[in-house]
Amino acid sequence: MHLLVKWSWTRTRGRALAAWAGFSMLLLTGIGATGGAAAQTAPNKIAADLARVIAAPVTPTLNWARDLNGRRHVKVLIVGHGESADPEMSSLRADVLARGGTVYMRYVSVQALSVLLPASQVQAVASRSDVQSVSPNRMTARTGISLTPSLIEQVAGVGTSRTRTEANSHYYTGLDGRGIGIAVLDSGVMWKHALFQDWQGQTRVRRGVDFLKVGDANAVGAKDWTPGLDVTRTMAPGGTTRQWYEAYLDNTLAFHVDAYGHGTHVAAVAAGRDFNSGGFTEATGIAPGANIFDVKVLDGQGFGQLSDVLAGIDWVIHHAKAYNIRVMNLSLAADSTESWQTDPLARAARSAVAAGITVVVAAGNFGQDAQGRERHGSISSPGHDPSVITVGSANMKGTAVRSDDTINFFSSRGPTRGAVGQGTTRTIDNLLKPDLVAPGNKVVSALATDSDSMTQRALLPVAHPELAQVHGANQQQATSLMMLSGTSVSAPVVSGAVALMLQANPGLTPPLIKAMLQYSAQPLPGANLLQQGAGLINIEGAVRLARAVRPDLTRAIESGLIQPGDNLLAPGRTLPATRTRLGGEAFDWSRIVYAGGRHVFSGDALFTRFQPIWDPRLTWAGAVAQRAHLSFYPTAAGAPERTHVRTVTTQRLQNQAFLTPGVVHASALAGAASWGSRTGAFLPSRTLSQWLTSGSGLVLSEGLVLSEGLVLSEGLVLSEGLVLSEGLVLSEGLVLSEGLVLSEGLVLSESGQTRVRAMHDAALLGEP
Repeated sequence: MHLLVKWSWTRTRGRALAAWAGFSMLLLTGIGATGGAAAQTAPNKIAADLARVIAAPVTPTLNWARDLNGRRHVKVLIVGHGESADPEMSSLRADVLARGGTVYMRYVSVQALSVLLPASQVQAVASRSDVQSVSPNRMTARTGISLTPSLIEQVAGVGTSRTRTEANSHYYTGLDGRGIGIAVLDSGVMWKHALFQDWQGQTRVRRGVDFLKVGDANAVGAKDWTPGLDVTRTMAPGGTTRQWYEAYLDNTLAFHVDAYGHGTHVAAVAAGRDFNSGGFTEATGIAPGANIFDVKVLDGQGFGQLSDVLAGIDWVIHHAKAYNIRVMNLSLAADSTESWQTDPLARAARSAVAAGITVVVAAGNFGQDAQGRERHGSISSPGHDPSVITVGSANMKGTAVRSDDTINFFSSRGPTRGAVGQGTTRTIDNLLKPDLVAPGNKVVSALATDSDSMTQRALLPVAHPELAQVHGANQQQATSLMMLSGTSVSAPVVSGAVALMLQANPGLTPPLIKAMLQYSAQPLPGANLLQQGAGLINIEGAVRLARAVRPDLTRAIESGLIQPGDNLLAPGRTLPATRTRLGGEAFDWSRIVYAGGRHVFSGDALFTRFQPIWDPRLTWAGAVAQRAHLSFYPTAAGAPERTHVRTVTTQRLQNQAFLTPGVVHASALAGAASWGSRTGAFLPSRTLSQWLTSGSGLVLSEGLVLSEGLVLSEGLVLSEGLVLSEGLVLSEGLVLSEGLVLSEGLVLSESGQTRVRAMHDAALLGEP
């Protein structure tokens, strides 16, 4: 078995030669699609935070642990391998009941069950061959939000003004996201707010659903925390159960949709439309013509359960084709000690990507510890998944120029620190994240009120009235505005940008969209690859690049009509110039693309020739390569085929081409990972970008091919290359986090630990 990686040198630097000497030795046996999870013992299948609770002498006060009749019980998610011959998980459900448990829900996006189990039975269930992992039903929470004090400055700053112009408050020319659906999984969306009106005065919130109505607390009515029940149902489209389920979930015309206020603000950042006849106001979002789908998974305090988020993702996947939902925004997070391979939320998000939905995720607001030191390894779930677009937060400094922009202190840094296994068998992911950054400091957008009297404000502006101090805002009825900061608001900037790209070219795939956003981004000075990814979003450049690619790509991939190396350009198109002028300043694009979890690639061939990694069903990260397979429910006569996903399974790959000849491999340019020397993953993104722009890098002469289970396993973030241990504070000042063990071990909030108020307010209210 061997990995075929052949190359030819172009212009390089001495540091690249030295780095490659070591890099070329880093060929390890792949652990396959399900990693080592399939071969792990039962204890290693149990998430670390769950294992601690099972072993604790006294049952901790958690949302997912409770004593029933003197016996400890836990609410957990049991995740299958994804390759099971029993996709309905019938045998596992029966076993849970036999062990005194209750089955609440079975998911499509991830082959998993939400269950109640006696804590003493968890290990026995984990020992089953059809179980990959067992995770607690962790809490999820909003992560924070913001664009800039004046959105007219910010829109110009991210390049939106170069994709459309405005004649008046009722008409836009150019791209506005029209026809593209954005699903916002959050605390709800106030559908009556003026920012969500279309040009005829009707709401663009096309559908609202509330998953708090069908969570485990409601699935069994008054019998919550009662063992011995199986309330799962078959959700075939058109069936009576599906019809009942959809009717029960419906929340479209509710009077008080968003009691917290987070989801409304997030949705308007992505797709708010100017309601001020005076012109292009600061409250206009990125894609003001896009349709919004409100998927409520957080309560009036901004919290929810992981099981509800998974159910929300299922709903989006089910309706994606019918509603043309092409983008999913997750400005929420769950703390997780698990690898992206086994983490339920990561797996669900990855299934959505495989179904053709671009998933945009907030990186989290954990870039600092309580002492104000920079903290790496603080990316939350599902932002640690390689298939999603993980977005950090930039501070635009209230100006239209980009030369003064910085990365917010609170924005979470990479690498990802989820792990497979425990103890001596523990293997940390160490993937490059975030992917890029977007405006996330003091962003102005919609303030939610009730939709009846429109006088009762949501909790956020009530708890922090200073957020509603927006100069010149019309703070009445459905026109109120507020400011927020954090990566929660950075994510919808990118979601709106994706809608514009898909309007320009509906054939784009999620991984290609991410690559285009990275490649066209502007690296900010002084920030490294783990702080800003490829750099600050450049919508103008991303849209130009999107238009260059053939518009039938998705259809060609699904039908098998495109092969590695085939022409990727649209007829008559060439690649655009890799330079953009915004705010009176010109800058070169980053030319940086993350792939394989730990590697940087570059070069025109990424976009002139079809690369297998643009197939959204393919996942490659570190030593893991897998392909998703989607099955679909039969459709009625005359209805479109492949409309409703029935199951998502995965297959480990033994032979797979990843990249074709001509692609530039840039990881060796960065050198070995050293925080003190600012090399490897800690190399400033702008420095690497300048080297790539000048022509440096390694050209793959025969591409990169997985052969017999071997893959490039290392890259910029070497496997424990820094010898990072739990919470270790290095003398150089770098603080690492081993999975964000917060209060309750799993709750994320606007700025970090929910019970550290100073940190909370710092991120919520923004930075200088």
